Amino acid sequence: MAGPTYRLGDLIDDYCPRCRLLLNHAVASLVDEKVAKVICQTCYTEHPYRHGEGGKKKKPSGRAGLFREVLSKTNPSAAVSTPTAANPSQAPDQTVRKKRPAVLPRYISRHKTRPPRS
Repeated sequence: MAGPTYRLGDLIDDYCPRCRLLLNHAVASLVDEKVAKVICQTCYTEHPYRHGEGGKKKKPSGRAGLFREVLSKTNPSAAVSTPTAANPSQAPDQTVRKKRPAVLPRYISRHKTRPPRS
């Protein structure tokens, strides 16, 4: 079973490296009846046909492994326990205060206002 044959200007879906999304593209060039280059219909950049593949996730760097290793060597008994909502007995005796805005909002009008009628 043969795949679809494309002509110049046909719309196909492909991954756009600039938009970083799978979007509509127009066929820009063909080589041996296979799509070689496409033009994104959103940002109008021309790039090689990627067959809808792209945006691969990067492998985690070696730093993540090193970070986990350092954390495993720390003393867990020295870690500070945080109070939870399930266990309020651990909560320190502090009063909860609401935050106030630092400055009250000012309303500025562009038009001259009239004094109120008495």
